[in-house]
Amino acid sequence: MMKNLTLEHIAAACHGTYYGSEEKKSQCIEAVTTDSRKIEKNCLFVPIVGARADGHKFIDQVMEQGALATLSERPLGDVEFPYIQVESSLQAVKDLAKYYLEQLQIPVVGITGSVGKTSTKEMIAAVLEQKFRVLKTHGNFNNELGLPLTVFRLREEDEIAVLEMGISDFGEMHRLASIAQPNTCVITNIGTCHLENLGDRDGVLKAKTEVFDHLKPDATVILNGDDDKLITVKEVQGKAPIHFGMNPDFPLYADEIESKGLKGIACKIHTPKGTFSVVVPIPGRHMVYNALAGTAVGLAYGMELSEIQKGIESLQSLSGRFHIIENENYTIVDDCYNANPMSMKASLGILKDAMGRKVAVLGDMGELGANEKELHREVGTFAGTCGIDLLICVGTLAKEIAEAAKMSSKAEGKALGIVHFATLEDLLAHLGEQVKQGDTILVKASHFMNFGKVVEALQK
Repeated sequence: MMKNLTLEHIAAACHGTYYGSEEKKSQCIEAVTTDSRKIEKNCLFVPIVGARADGHKFIDQVMEQGALATLSERPLGDVEFPYIQVESSLQAVKDLAKYYLEQLQIPVVGITGSVGKTSTKEMIAAVLEQKFRVLKTHGNFNNELGLPLTVFRLREEDEIAVLEMGISDFGEMHRLASIAQPNTCVITNIGTCHLENLGDRDGVLKAKTEVFDHLKPDATVILNGDDDKLITVKEVQGKAPIHFGMNPDFPLYADEIESKGLKGIACKIHTPKGTFSVVVPIPGRHMVYNALAGTAVGLAYGMELSEIQKGIESLQSLSGRFHIIENENYTIVDDCYNANPMSMKASLGILKDAMGRKVAVLGDMGELGANEKELHREVGTFAGTCGIDLLICVGTLAKEIAEAAKMSSKAEGKALGIVHFATLEDLLAHLGEQVKQGDTILVKASHFMNFGKVVEALQK
């Protein structure tokens, strides 16, 4: 049962008009869905009008399958089931999520940033789960539809919500944060994503920090102090934010950082409550930052250092996000969920510590704006000198990676093999000729490149 979500309350929260029997008005829904294939008994169906499909076409079907009621953007006439007519289903679902979260009064940890939102969310949830019942954003349900759908999964027995908020334009964060109204806000970094809309990193900072306008009174703000943009944030709602990083002047900092190759990364974390050593079970220096963010949130909710340490060490990798797959032929690093210059370089930096021959299969990065060629070349320059053995580039923009890598490896006198394929199909046709048994192979590109097919091919 969802607290206070009777059809009457839903109609009021959505600014909609209820049509149906008086007796059903007081009935509570048990779930909310936008997917006609996932109908639960007594749920509310929200028909979304998309580019390819109109959810309204499925209303009769979902009601037959046991839904209690449906929203609708248009009159349905004389029907036997209750419905709520609204101006916009998408706006209604956001209004309803905001209302529902207010009913529950569950503390919210809101996470945003350019890179590492999902891995930071997973870390924070892993820490908090040592003491609390936690509900977290699943997958990439972090936009104006995904966030409300995450909120609707909350129940009264949940104790903390960990919500990821992803944006690509100005104003979006206002709309997301007005739903979430975080008690705790974490910003991972300010990078070069979505520059086609946001212009430059100052634009990214402005768009991400819209979240500050919607924080709960006396909220805790936790920022990566090693980021040159976030360190400029000195006050939020009259309070100093908590900065974390590698600087011993910060209240939370890490040192004694030691790579364990693909097994993870070790560090010592210093806090106002004391110090502890920990091994983060996922490799990469960026994971130290995630561990610091997790520590800061754990402390904000009164956790002991031993609980925080246990939470960090319990972390598990997600498919497509530096997920390590070992088979009889290769060690595959599946990092093909998404890519940008910062995460590309971070992943290459980890690959160099792997065993055996080190192969990077890199594809185009999207949404980088006018400087996209330059940003691809930046990755190539790094790839040429970072200590890998073979660089395979795929796609039009990735050609820039290959060319820059040739120049930087030559200048450094590095023996780097470099191959470029125009399309994914070309690569798949010749992949077996490029890789050898015992290789460690990083697979990384923006989602639209469909590099999951490369991971699949390597597992056959």
